[in-house]
Amino acid sequence: MDYKACWDYQEKLFNETVQQKISNRDLPEEEQIQTKNYLLFVEHPHVYTLGKSGDEKNLLLNEKQLQEKNSTYYKINRGGDITYHGPGQLVAYPILDLDNFFTDIHKYLRLLEETIILTLKEYGIESGRSLGETGVWLDADNKLKARKICAMGVRCSRWVTMHGWGFNVNADLNYFNNIIPCGINDKAVTSLNKELGHDVNMDEIKEKLKNNFSILFDAQIQ
Repeated sequence: MDYKACWDYQEKLFNETVQQKISNRDLPEEEQIQTKNYLLFVEHPHVYTLGKSGDEKNLLLNEKQLQEKNSTYYKINRGGDITYHGPGQLVAYPILDLDNFFTDIHKYLRLLEETIILTLKEYGIESGRSLGETGVWLDADNKLKARKICAMGVRCSRWVTMHGWGFNVNADLNYFNNIIPCGINDKAVTSLNKELGHDVNMDEIKEKLKNNFSILFDAQIQ
């Protein structure tokens, strides 16, 4: 799905949730309407996105070069720096009312990371966190080997979340050469198919992610 079209869809769901929360404040508890929660999975055409705190210098392409690579570029309203999305990368956008779960944004990010970590373990890959750097890494403690397999950047307002993760499953990693990923210039990126030596079935990994997400968030996914 086109990035901008999906961003607009996220905004629609996000704003509906926020408006419902605002409306609920004026209603007796027994008349309040339960807010909905969503977990969107999507793959995008080649696109680079820059978060609110990012530096545009981390995009190493000009407008003409972007067109030559059949790529687009957006400045967006999530946290974090620059990242790439494209075919073979599984992007997830949880649009959750954290009042239905817990009101702790750090816990939220850690559980998103844990969803990826548990899923990778099912493929025999040990992964973890890099101190001070959001996302999921392989060999994070080894500066010579450290490589990121999943980037994360979220927005949260009134305890409603949007944006999420970009998990390199069967992604073309060459597109990361056109940016300084997440503004970190001394560590590499990787993908699940590169680590395994073969492509992974997307439907299979979606089911594993959904299962681990539902366990960690104590949520029933319909």
